[in-house]
Amino acid sequence: NMKVLLLFGLVAFALADITRFEGEKVLRLKPVLDEHVTLIKELAGSVEVDFWSPETAEVVTIDIDVDIRVPAAHVDMVYTMLQQSDMKVLIEDLQGAVDAQADNEASPRSHSYTKYNTWDKIHAWIASISSSNSQLISKQVIGNTYEGRPMTLLKLGKKSSSTKPAIFLDCGIHAREWISPAFCQWFVKEALSTYGSDSQMTSLLNQMDVFVLPVFNIDGYDYTHKSNRMWRKTRSRKSGSSCIGADPNRNFDAGWCTTGASSNPCSDTYCGSRPESEIEVRNVADFIRRNKSIIKAYLTIHSYSQLLLFPYSYTYELAADHSELLKVAEGASAALRSLYGTRYTSGPGAATIYPAAGGSDDWAYDLGVKYSYTFELRDTGRYGFLLPESQIKPTCEETMLAVKYIAAYVQKNLY
Repeated sequence: NMKVLLLFGLVAFALADITRFEGEKVLRLKPVLDEHVTLIKELAGSVEVDFWSPETAEVVTIDIDVDIRVPAAHVDMVYTMLQQSDMKVLIEDLQGAVDAQADNEASPRSHSYTKYNTWDKIHAWIASISSSNSQLISKQVIGNTYEGRPMTLLKLGKKSSSTKPAIFLDCGIHAREWISPAFCQWFVKEALSTYGSDSQMTSLLNQMDVFVLPVFNIDGYDYTHKSNRMWRKTRSRKSGSSCIGADPNRNFDAGWCTTGASSNPCSDTYCGSRPESEIEVRNVADFIRRNKSIIKAYLTIHSYSQLLLFPYSYTYELAADHSELLKVAEGASAALRSLYGTRYTSGPGAATIYPAAGGSDDWAYDLGVKYSYTFELRDTGRYGFLLPESQIKPTCEETMLAVKYIAAYVQKNLY
């Protein structure tokens, strides 16, 4: 009997200070029959499985690859349940992959653009980079996180007496997507170091400002470095539940909690108690609302899957600007591919991957920010969230080409 098996399989783990993943595996399931889909959904309800892609069991359908992380105690049971469906092991030993993510050389004390920096290093970097070149960069705190860390927004662009049109770029909405903040840091470095030599960057920063939020979900990001590498959500506490955090990318007021999100506080896609219940989301939304007359594009960086998505995710309806948004996304994807041959898929979120409500890109678009894009960076699942540090440089280099393509298009179409 399945239920009895499941009960025996559920083992309570005492949590040490730092979560370890010995014996855990990441599996890719390929449901081709209705009963495979049913099994996967049952699995999600009964065992502590962590959905890597898609982000929630509700949206699993036939012919969507499902990447899941399975605790060691449940691996055999999951194998048994799924032996009639097609399955492959993506990551044989998760702890080994966590250990291997960092390059083998000892971690430098200082900040490095080709490393996954801790929040402390990024915080120090924000302070030093913003005082390095006052003609091109300034900083402002847009609020604090739940745990009281300052959310510092960097403003890149040539100083001007009048208000300039702007692009808003954020990274690190989801804590475990480490390649994302690495890209925001890379972007700032490239903008400052190529201004004056690269004609496109020079023209962009002369005519526009770029607001960069290097890490959106700072509390969660810090937690992935110190306690649990696989954490995704914020770290807020809610009365009435012992579970912590909400998914910031389900917490925006865009079709909030209607689809692809959970109202269960223990879920990884918990939509929060109400729209903008998460202070980080509120801080960003307030800033964008205050500056909506100048913000012309909104770019948000996630991982993994190699996708360039645009609205909508909360509905299958096409955006009013669908054909233009698709044309720009395809141009940006081609620019990205030109460097290392990395292939991206473009399209509206709901139809391209799966429906998900409460996302920042849909919210920004509905507010009036026309060029609203979500990047899902490398890879397509070989390493998933544990992309090795050796891939930071090539990933950031190719992504720069796509971001610059979109920025140039927006700049051309300002007036």
